[in-house]
Amino acid sequence: MKMERPFLIKSSPHLREKDTTPRIMYRVILSLVPACLAALYFFRFRALALLAACVAACLATEALFFWVRKKPFSSLLDGSAVITGMLLAMTLPPSFPVSLAVIGAVVSIGIGKQIFGGLGHNIFNPALVGRAFLATAFPVAMTTWIPPAALKVDIATFATPLASLKFQSAVAQGTLTSLKDLFWGNIGGCLGETCAAALLLGGLYLLLRRTIDWRIPVGNILSLTIFTGAFWLANPGKYASPPFHLLAGGFLLGALFMATDMVTSPVTRSATWIYALGIGFLTALIRLFGGYPEGVMYSILLMNAFVPLLNRYIRPRILGQRRKAK
Repeated sequence: MKMERPFLIKSSPHLREKDTTPRIMYRVILSLVPACLAALYFFRFRALALLAACVAACLATEALFFWVRKKPFSSLLDGSAVITGMLLAMTLPPSFPVSLAVIGAVVSIGIGKQIFGGLGHNIFNPALVGRAFLATAFPVAMTTWIPPAALKVDIATFATPLASLKFQSAVAQGTLTSLKDLFWGNIGGCLGETCAAALLLGGLYLLLRRTIDWRIPVGNILSLTIFTGAFWLANPGKYASPPFHLLAGGFLLGALFMATDMVTSPVTRSATWIYALGIGFLTALIRLFGGYPEGVMYSILLMNAFVPLLNRYIRPRILGQRRKAK
């Protein structure tokens, strides 16, 4: 007598991706290695101390929240806290005190992530939440710069390329940093701003592995290029060229590693384009007309706030669904 095979009924999802959260996170960590190595090369022990402190503080804060909420500590191994620590460190000046960096890491995990419910529930990019807090609470420390080890420049008179553009009329004076120096990293700035080549290498890896949505960096680049290009063409003696804005500051770090965060970016194509174009536009607006030389952080955080609305109201029509009658 034949035995009938049981009919299994399972809930969705019925199709599963091979990628898991830890795999994706460790892929992003790997993509940040070139930028971290560049920071270590240019800023030596200061970069190492900030990276180690931020990562350790993020892991410790996450472990504390897991203990309070009685969650398994195995989730610490998913790599998300490590990424937050690395990204936070990359947004800090090399002269930034390690003790204050630890405070920023605690805010990143505690307020930027765990207070919303943990990974997958946060509205804002955690690393940028921590940086925004540090920029507000410790503005002097966040704007004190040192040059790379290869440059013999006095700290007191040293300024980043964007600060020179904003406050010293670098275009008119002919002292604008060369694109070659911006690309290879012979400049000062935050740990993750000094070498565009390293950031592009890591971003290319993520794009080839389809870890990030290509529409986000492309949309960022398009809107920033169009907006800054229009003013540059109108008055090249006052405004910097689009390639300068693309390579200077934290634009590439934000476009490739922060704006592309899966949790805080939209899920539909149309919404993703609006999100990406909005970040580039706001960055250009702040840089050209704002009182702050850099605009990437605030642009991403502002667009993060609109992501829930974009996901809610910009959705594709379900197959077979009729249009509503007017």
